[in-house]
Amino acid sequence: MKKNKISKEWINKQRRDIYVRKSKQEGYRSRAVYKLQEINNKYKIVKNGSLIVDLGAAPGSWSQFVIENFKNCKVLSIDLKKMEPIGNSYQIIGDFNEENSKEQIINYFKEKVDLVMSDMAVNTTGNKNLDSIQTSELCLNAMRFSKEVLKKNGIFVSKIFVGSTFNEIIDESKKIFKKNKVFKPNASRKESKESFIICSALR
Repeated sequence: MKKNKISKEWINKQRRDIYVRKSKQEGYRSRAVYKLQEINNKYKIVKNGSLIVDLGAAPGSWSQFVIENFKNCKVLSIDLKKMEPIGNSYQIIGDFNEENSKEQIINYFKEKVDLVMSDMAVNTTGNKNLDSIQTSELCLNAMRFSKEVLKKNGIFVSKIFVGSTFNEIIDESKKIFKKNKVFKPNASRKESKESFIICSALR
């Protein structure tokens, strides 16, 4: 009964959400595209010709945004789930933490990349504190991965949740990068603790 109630509330919320409606009208795979659009408008993280790794990419709206709005970008999209093809992006089904996946990523680009971006979050359990901790762990793993694959002046962008591990992520980012910003796009739901960390210039 409780599960049905939550499902109905989620469906009603989706129907009222202007970003859900807008994404359908504009042909994007999810409302998450507008988070990246806002981040890019403010911080100019994507440029024509960029080499980009999209972590936890499914359903693929971030990769789609890059491919449809910028020229000559080389995009690799990786997720545990299979995605529908996204333009000329290269897709890997796998875990970016595993050595096999890392080797595929490195071999595909054959050079360091300009941008690692991540909108990853764990499947929610209903325990907000636990969800925050687990998503923060994803962010930290993505940050450490980016250290291996980014150019010296490369950029790392990742979802983070403001919670008990927030300061740990900020501290770690300062050890790895010279520049660090936290930004909450308007497209992030007001009730969500979600924000995004934008890091650049490897130490």
